[in-house]
Amino acid sequence: MKHFIIKHILLFTLFSSLSYSQSRLDEFLTPSDTLNIPRRNIVVISEASVASLSLLGLNQLWYADFDRSKFHTVNDNNEWLQMDKIGHAFTSYQMGKHGAQLLHWSGVRKKDQLIYGATLGFGFLTAVEVLDGYSKEWGFSWGDIGANAAGTGLYIGQELLWNEQRIALKYSFHQTRYANLNPDKLGENFLEQILKDYNGQTYWLSANLHAFFKESKIPKWLNLALGYGADGMLYGSKDVDNQVLTTNRRWRQYYLSFDVNLNAIRTNSKFLRAVLDVFNMVKIPFPTLEINKNKCVFHLFYN
Repeated sequence: MKHFIIKHILLFTLFSSLSYSQSRLDEFLTPSDTLNIPRRNIVVISEASVASLSLLGLNQLWYADFDRSKFHTVNDNNEWLQMDKIGHAFTSYQMGKHGAQLLHWSGVRKKDQLIYGATLGFGFLTAVEVLDGYSKEWGFSWGDIGANAAGTGLYIGQELLWNEQRIALKYSFHQTRYANLNPDKLGENFLEQILKDYNGQTYWLSANLHAFFKESKIPKWLNLALGYGADGMLYGSKDVDNQVLTTNRRWRQYYLSFDVNLNAIRTNSKFLRAVLDVFNMVKIPFPTLEINKNKCVFHLFYN
């Protein structure tokens, strides 16, 4: 989940760069109607610097702990019931979304927002994948590349089709008992578990109902969400001998729920709107119907 960690470092750094002077904050956060070269340069230099430092840091701090190898590929498409692949798509989607929005803030034309901004996640994660290819511990995964492309495609496709994001890719998390059974893989504390415990992660396609039925009286903030998760996983592959849970079986989980589109909340504060936009990547807890191979379960509030 190092890709997930770096994504949050990037978003935090880019978002923090907008928090500049309280007295001029609204003016500063208002997107430019025409190309603003100083703003564009700030965005490009900031993104290039943060990405370069992140890759350098990964290479020196993360990969240095593992043996290097010749460039090689791996097929890990059957691991973690594909939860890691959806995590890649989510990361690529969110990075691309914010990359395009920053260029929009700079007054860059729409076409260039999609070419140079929305592909930010795909480009960065591909560079990380190349580093994986030179590590014996991992390897270059075409499945990861495909997932990265899917996340980028979800954002760009909607902009080309509807000129808006009617369907958002979101994330939620709850702690599970599995992390304590294999903390090395699933996380030793809450923060690590958020990033590493696939049993507690759920990824959602959250569709804004009003966007599809614009003449209706459906509230603009109300979304319908379809979720995917998995349970019973201590390792990536099920053929690993499980000495702790000898009767453990992994299974997929599907969810139907509602959600809130935080971008639809009315506010005159540009700063608050920016904050809501960042946190809109998180699925809001709602009553949820879960369907898995064993049963149907109703959750009053599900994370």
